[in-house]
Amino acid sequence: MNQPLFSRSPLLAGTDPEAVRTHIRDYFHQTFERYESLFELLTCDAAYYDKPIALRHPLIFYYGHTATFFINKLLLVGLVSERLNPRFESMFAIGVDEMSWDDLNDAHYDWPSVAEVKTYRDRLRATVDAVIRSAPLSLPIGWDNPWWATLMGIEHERIHLETSSVLIRQHRLDYVRPHLAWPPCPNGGAAPDNGLVTISAGAVSIGKDFADPYYGWDNEYGRHEAAVPAFAASRFLVSNGEFLPFVEAGGYADDSLWTEEGRAWKEFAQAQQPTFWQRDGDTWRLRLLAEVVAMPWNWPVETNCHEARAFCAWLARRSGQAVRLPSEDEWYRLLAVAGLTEVPDAAPVPANLHLDHWASSCPVDRFAHGPLYDVAGNVWQWTETPIYPFAGFAVHPIYDDFTTPTYDERHNLIKGGSWISCGNEARHASRYAFRRHFFQHAGFRYVVGEALTPLPASHYESDRQLSEYTEFHYGDSYFGVPNFPRTMAELAIAALAGRPARTALDLGCATGRASFELARHFAQVTGIDFSARFINVGVRLVEQGAMRYTLVDEGELVSYHERHLTDLGLDAVCGKVEFLQGDACNLKPHFAGYDLILAANLIDRLYRPRQLLEHIHERINPGGLLVLASPYTWLEEHTPRSEWLGGFKQDGENLSTLDALKAILGHHFRLLGEPRAVPFVIRETKRKFQHSLSEVTIWERLP
Repeated sequence: MNQPLFSRSPLLAGTDPEAVRTHIRDYFHQTFERYESLFELLTCDAAYYDKPIALRHPLIFYYGHTATFFINKLLLVGLVSERLNPRFESMFAIGVDEMSWDDLNDAHYDWPSVAEVKTYRDRLRATVDAVIRSAPLSLPIGWDNPWWATLMGIEHERIHLETSSVLIRQHRLDYVRPHLAWPPCPNGGAAPDNGLVTISAGAVSIGKDFADPYYGWDNEYGRHEAAVPAFAASRFLVSNGEFLPFVEAGGYADDSLWTEEGRAWKEFAQAQQPTFWQRDGDTWRLRLLAEVVAMPWNWPVETNCHEARAFCAWLARRSGQAVRLPSEDEWYRLLAVAGLTEVPDAAPVPANLHLDHWASSCPVDRFAHGPLYDVAGNVWQWTETPIYPFAGFAVHPIYDDFTTPTYDERHNLIKGGSWISCGNEARHASRYAFRRHFFQHAGFRYVVGEALTPLPASHYESDRQLSEYTEFHYGDSYFGVPNFPRTMAELAIAALAGRPARTALDLGCATGRASFELARHFAQVTGIDFSARFINVGVRLVEQGAMRYTLVDEGELVSYHERHLTDLGLDAVCGKVEFLQGDACNLKPHFAGYDLILAANLIDRLYRPRQLLEHIHERINPGGLLVLASPYTWLEEHTPRSEWLGGFKQDGENLSTLDALKAILGHHFRLLGEPRAVPFVIRETKRKFQHSLSEVTIWERLP
């Protein structure tokens, strides 16, 4: 293909900030334009609203999602000060992955028109361009720099360039059309015979340093070292032709080849062949991005992880060898043997990668990498490794749910990138993981080697803040101070005094204890928090009834803890509780009609608390209650100084937060009784605790 190279990942260090600014601006515009051109494959507006697959949102969501992600992150770091469209920025904010806490109920969405979203995207483009042009810039750009959010938005859209292309590939054929900017590879033929290449034993040392001058996602940082025994790897990726005998031998019907999880998926999907294969009489054809072509037998087969594992089990039975998928560590040994460098800046990459060649796979014997082929590029390669955190892993403060929800032993790593993987996706350090039944532009190569040593299970939550809050909610009491979330729920229930108790909202629910406690009295309770990490604790407790986590005792010494809802007498209420991710300052309209809203230790952590309080009456039934609790710890790191409700002098007099609450809420509420102080204790280490007092006020919604 004779076309300009798609802009490469910018170097975020150096001595020329203006050159870096120009590179980032070009990187942004090329990414934005390429994403727009992908949606030009759709033939009509209906293609935006009919779901390609049942478990994901329609494409109109993904068209708007990357833009709202940009504005939400830029707001968090202060590079913009105003929303472009609060409704869109709530509607399109979350719901990308098929997580149990996602809200995929279409009744909650009144999708805007394609033209409206296009106009919104145009406004976003101008906004980001203005930020890049004018925001102060000094080098290097590290992940604590506000500019990191700009790179985050660009790389996020590049991820969705790929994931949206997978959905388009699964769409109805009459909803898509070929496009000059997205030409498939014209070469296909018979599959080459595969064979094994011996890979010598070696050490791997992976994980990025925080001083690395290229953008990275949180899971790439830290350190992992391992000694990898010798093994053998297939020279080529498994081709359509090599996979065909497995299909013809009844591999999809032979339950003995499939894991229990794989069998469940296979039965649910009624799978009989790879998803993108289509039978045409006695022949096979292949669905590409926007067309169906004669089967290119020498292209890599594209499967989910379950199918790849079943093929390996079938080949192991036939060959008598220990055939399996490679581990992440073994992929890095392949990379070392291949001698591959990163994507070059000024020349096409010697792999089917970064959109440098075609908008499809290509023959598996096209790109040689040492004695192997396609160590990177063509299709992603499934590994046997569930994603896990490296030692030193840290969560990025403005995107805490990029990786942590996937540390669940159900998301396996894919390595190497596909033909459309670009930017961060194409770098060797990238670590992307999908549920094993998901489809990406992914295939596999097999290896023959020793059984893999299981990695340390990440079931014990090691995120320090998350573990401390889990202990705060479900753990021991300290210094005789009662459990705070339970106390708040009991105060709220007592204040109801015979009022209706149909639905309650626990706003800023954190890890969810108060939500469960409220469900002892209410018919239905919704817990909402901005942090997906925190929400996932509640979800895990609903699904599994238990939570494991580590607590710091001293230095590097930790203790392991396990809490059960049964022990707290809360197992019986699980069916009445749901947990959702949301922004308290920008809630979706359907969160309304509550008899009680509890907001415990929330308002002094919001970026616009007044905005919440001025409209919260719209979400509470007349006669219903609003219960607020806060230590009033106003900090600029959470709330801009101009948004503080109190804690400063106004017209020469002290203005307390309680004074402000009375002024704001007095139009629609009456204060019940006097404020009261409720203590709480958060354990930081075995010998260090945070003791605070939260002021609790209870407000009745006026008729």
